[in-house]
Amino acid sequence: MNICQKFGMKVRENRERLKWSQEDLAEHCGLHRTYISGIERGKRNPTLQIVGCIATCLEVKPEELLKD
Repeated sequence: MNICQKFGMKVRENRERLKWSQEDLAEHCGLHRTYISGIERGKRNPTLQIVGCIATCLEVKPEELLKD
């Protein structure tokens, strides 16, 4: 599993913890739902700025989304 896939898995776990849909997370982050879907599937390689934004919306530190 590569880093994008691991990151996507952590995003999905934290999104589901908040009981949010991909659309909910996208709206909170100012992103498109299909972009969130691509991240969760490990198909996107988000910038550090996007990682920070997603972490803030999910109420976690960015390193929580990046660690094994």
